[in-house]
Amino acid sequence: MAMRDHEERPERPSQADGTAHLFSALGKQLKVLREHTGMSQRELGRAAHCGEALISSIERGVRTPQPDFLLRVDELLDARGVLAAAADDVREAQAKARTRHPDWFRSFAQAEAEAVALHNYGAQAVHGLLQTKAYARATFTQRRPLLDEQTIEKRLADRLARQEIFERWPAPTFSYVLEETVLQRPLGGRAVQQEQLRRLLNVGRMRNVEIQVMPTDRPEHPALDGTFTLLTPKGRRQVAYMEIYGHPRLITDPEDVRIFSERYGIIRAQALTPQESLTLIGKMLGES
Repeated sequence: MAMRDHEERPERPSQADGTAHLFSALGKQLKVLREHTGMSQRELGRAAHCGEALISSIERGVRTPQPDFLLRVDELLDARGVLAAAADDVREAQAKARTRHPDWFRSFAQAEAEAVALHNYGAQAVHGLLQTKAYARATFTQRRPLLDEQTIEKRLADRLARQEIFERWPAPTFSYVLEETVLQRPLGGRAVQQEQLRRLLNVGRMRNVEIQVMPTDRPEHPALDGTFTLLTPKGRRQVAYMEIYGHPRLITDPEDVRIFSERYGIIRAQALTPQESLTLIGKMLGES
């Protein structure tokens, strides 16, 4: 078989659509309006029936403010339509979201956004849905060959936008098994590592998320071939997804998917329990 002239990998930027700037601007407006009323993030979160962390993330441009959120908060902050006016623009941006990913990733990104369950085994880095902004930036800036700054910013915005799945209701089911070495690796520096560990601790406490750590000293391992994700799209059969050096593979054959599911079950059985894993992460943060 002849060698391909190029790899299908995430070095190819998708077309810029400007939505990252829209969400960043909305976040800044929200912060100004909130502070003008004298409300704290926690107080606004309670009034809007959402968490303080979500308010903080939106103000920092990390999360996309949903249209219904803008309408609700506009009234709470007496914004006189300033935030509500952007609701239609946000809906349009969400409708175009699937085109914001590299070509090879679009079909999986769409399935991920509609998933009712996602299970991931990670051996090199924290899964994209769990990454902090600084950690995600480090993964992109350290890629080889190097990405240009515009591509890094675009990829970063796209990755963080995917994390909106945690705000969905009904809530999807998530489980992650991370190799202990992933937690120990100070990707981006110690400060970035500490922030990422706190993120794992917070997400791992969500009712629909279970995070487990695979200790390095385990003498057996059923998945030395690499990392993978099991995904169950709404109304469809479970699929498996792998990516090796930029070469993606979406696996749909039921027998092949069953093998990955079996491996994942064994991995979870060999890993620390969710509570033991959160305790370990807490110890790494010096919280216990």
